Amino acid sequence: MSGPEVAERGQGRDHGHGHAHEQDHEQDRAPAHGHGHSHGHTQEAAPAEPGRTRTILLEQEVLAKNDLLAQRNRAWLAEREILALNLMSSPGSGKTTLLERTLREAGARIPVSVIEGDQETLLDAGRLRATGCTVVQVNTGAGCHLDADMIEQALRSLAPPERSVVFIENVGNLVCPALFDLGERGKVVVASVTEGEDKPLKYPNMFAATDLVLLNKVDLLPHLDYDVELFTSYARRINPDVRVLPVSATKGDGLRDWYAWLHRHVEEG
Repeated sequence: MSGPEVAERGQGRDHGHGHAHEQDHEQDRAPAHGHGHSHGHTQEAAPAEPGRTRTILLEQEVLAKNDLLAQRNRAWLAEREILALNLMSSPGSGKTTLLERTLREAGARIPVSVIEGDQETLLDAGRLRATGCTVVQVNTGAGCHLDADMIEQALRSLAPPERSVVFIENVGNLVCPALFDLGERGKVVVASVTEGEDKPLKYPNMFAATDLVLLNKVDLLPHLDYDVELFTSYARRINPDVRVLPVSATKGDGLRDWYAWLHRHVEEG
């Protein structure tokens, strides 16, 4: 199985495994250095205590290495006054649709580019590229999240301008992405009213780590038994300072508040 790959602008498909610097002449694709099994994916045959201890140590080593790389990414972004936002959600929340509309409507005021994370395919990258935005695709293969090493290489390919915004659309997953710092300045969770109100309680790490929750698909509320206030109370039970903005990526409800939040953070530098 091929490892994680970074594809610039999604043109073509090259399954080489060389280092990024060896691919400088080839603009379409350069492989990312993933961490193999990553956290929690080590295969330990015996459930004995030494095996469990070994797994925990491996997880700690992977996270510690990732944190160092994330600090390097954060310094690189800060030096260039680039606002990087890590967008996270479960599959089917409407995250790509929301980002697509954001690029069309809010991207005109500020330079915006995207790092698009998926296990496979270039489908979402193609949708986002159609807005006129520069996009780098990262395919993680069997990996369930982006990590700081992948982002470092994607930033090299993306070459975002100074004083711009980089959206990082993480792999759809409410568990693993919450554990891996990418060097971003802020985290945004996209939830949807079709998922049920209890997601903050079931996935507390995700909601504890985020700066903003965009509660999407509120245009469907008349057809659902869903309590927005209950969802908000659960989210604030996990994260008392979190802001929850009800939005509809398809109808446009609440997007003005989302754009205002975004532009305020851009101005704050």
